[in-house]
Amino acid sequence: MTATTILSAIITIVLANYFLERGLSFLNCRSISTQLPDEVKGIYSEEKYQRSQEYKKANCRFELVTASLQVVVLLGILMGGGFALIDGLVRGRVQGELLVSLIFFVLLFFGSEILFLPFALYHTFVLEERFGFNKTTKLTFITDKLKGWLLAVLLGWPLLAAVIWFYQVTQSNFWIYTWLLMSGFTIFFTMFYSTLIVPLFNKQTPLEQGGELRDAIEAFSAKAGFQLDNVFVIDGSRRSTKANAYFAGLGAKKRIVLYDTLIKDLEVEELVAVLAHEIGHYKKKHTLKGIIAALCQTGVMLYVLSLFIANPVLSAALGAGIHSFHLALISFALLYSPLSTVMGLFMNGFSRKNEYEADRFAAHHFNAAALGSALKKLSVGNLSNLSPHPAYVFFHYSHPPLLQRLRAMSTI
Repeated sequence: MTATTILSAIITIVLANYFLERGLSFLNCRSISTQLPDEVKGIYSEEKYQRSQEYKKANCRFELVTASLQVVVLLGILMGGGFALIDGLVRGRVQGELLVSLIFFVLLFFGSEILFLPFALYHTFVLEERFGFNKTTKLTFITDKLKGWLLAVLLGWPLLAAVIWFYQVTQSNFWIYTWLLMSGFTIFFTMFYSTLIVPLFNKQTPLEQGGELRDAIEAFSAKAGFQLDNVFVIDGSRRSTKANAYFAGLGAKKRIVLYDTLIKDLEVEELVAVLAHEIGHYKKKHTLKGIIAALCQTGVMLYVLSLFIANPVLSAALGAGIHSFHLALISFALLYSPLSTVMGLFMNGFSRKNEYEADRFAAHHFNAAALGSALKKLSVGNLSNLSPHPAYVFFHYSHPPLLQRLRAMSTI
């Protein structure tokens, strides 16, 4: 294939992906129902339901603007030889292929962050504020950004440097060492994310001993045969009124984290039902299965990458006269995106299946009605879309929509 053919294929894929996403978003926005579903009557007021529809429409408009800008910028860079221009500027100032690649990606990262910073500000301080979700102060927003950028450099640079070095030393076999490195990093991150990364942004405190909620949680954990070591409350209200809970870690490092907003919004029985759902994920080994699936997906992607990364046509397609790992990686990532989308469909389907299994576990071992009530309250509090289009769900939802979860539990 020629460089022109590769560039044409990349542009075609970028446009196809854009129109696919816009089509799915259009269907999803059109599917918003004006009729309040029977399952949430008495929980959702007509006024609150109308508010949720307005919130979804506002997000649809926001996504259309940001996605359109992203594709315009990307196409402009591709057709204008922007990637090759940045590569040439870096090469004119630093020596060594490894350093060139690192600086190239840093410039791309910060360029993208700065370009879309106004949209992040608008989403947080205008859109989320309008619907009563935002609790983030300007100082918190700034410090979050700075911490995120610092972590991206401190974690991303060494990993990227190792991958490039593997390629320089082993050439086509670099994918094996890269996969081992990324697998180790993924497992480490899964085990220690909540203890090492989360505290940089949020305060986590152990759930108070001896209280009604703690006693109820411990009683259920003993009944379910779950060794409960760590239950933490995170100060999610520092940034948003939205509520959540999650299970983190593996083995002895596992912990359940409840948002303080969740504790505020739900009754004790509902909170235990949510925790039963999270324990269900652990008992069904969903976290472990998810990691294995993700590592397999990564291994496939890296192997395919190793078959093409040395081809100079990938760099030439972006307008460069010198072949480089970083330019070839960008070309490959864009060309690989259709396969990545297909794999994402399987991962989302796998995740939705896991959610149904965790719901069934909570229903069998605790209380289906309490879990259903908790899910309804969470949906109301987060102004969730109760009638997403099935195609949008198929492509993007890692959790089943609320009404489908309630109907599935009603048959247990």
